[in-house]
Amino acid sequence: MKSGFVSFIGRPNAGKSTLLNRLVGTKLAIVSDKPQTTRTRILGVKNYPDAQVVYLDTPGIHRPLHRMNVRMVDAAVETIREVDVLGLVLDVAEPPGKGDRYVFDLVKDAKASLFLILNKIDLLKKSKLLPLIDRYRKDAEFAEIVPISASTGDNVDRLERSIIEHLPEGERLYPEDYLTDQPERFFASEIVREKLLQFTHAEIPFSSAVVIDRFEEPSAETKNILRLYCTIVVDRESQKPIIVGRGGEMVKKIGTAAREELERFFGTKVYLDLHVRVKAEWREDDLVLQQLGLGPGRSSR
Repeated sequence: MKSGFVSFIGRPNAGKSTLLNRLVGTKLAIVSDKPQTTRTRILGVKNYPDAQVVYLDTPGIHRPLHRMNVRMVDAAVETIREVDVLGLVLDVAEPPGKGDRYVFDLVKDAKASLFLILNKIDLLKKSKLLPLIDRYRKDAEFAEIVPISASTGDNVDRLERSIIEHLPEGERLYPEDYLTDQPERFFASEIVREKLLQFTHAEIPFSSAVVIDRFEEPSAETKNILRLYCTIVVDRESQKPIIVGRGGEMVKKIGTAAREELERFFGTKVYLDLHVRVKAEWREDDLVLQQLGLGPGRSSR
């Protein structure tokens, strides 16, 4: 029996969240084409016949401009020294840049088994893959270089087998029915935020957050309906009418899509009460960041 921790680290939009969802077989991390979608470390447990693997999705490594972003990057960097296998995820469809070099420098001296995971190979001509692998072999001592497509699942089974081979022997770290350490409130807020990202553009995705004000479990008192009272927080007054929309059209659109997803996720009827509030500089506010699970110094172990 083998068991251990595996962290996926890399630049924003490398496909780490898609890979986590693919591996655990359910949607734990929201996915968007907007950079910096993942804001905190997300844990997902996968049981195999001969192993239990604890996968960690992390925020993308980027230049932090706010306290929130500093804590996002910290959440990713902290996992480097805490895991048994470290998976550096690269988007092969994007040309390498200074950001990739910075991430390489962060992980090259890691004590964990270092994997280079070349993601999105479905978007790359096959003739370009082998030269790319040869080039990256010179950058660090990788235990494995595995090309995959997290979106299609291509070669992900090989990645899983390689990860298990590099894990230490040991008993399960969590019960067999354990999936994640994130509370239901977290998933509720993330589902609403995913729809917010889907329907808004420009600066809104980066300067908005979703806070759960009340989370009422289904019961006889609530007529077996899950009742959620949420606030979309934005930085500036000018952003509020964008999210509300003309006659409340946009916030209704976000709320309807979120409620449908919430009902699928929780398997019950959902009442969603959605409001928009302006809080200047919320990305520097410790209390708001704590509500979003971005308290300082969180550990995976």
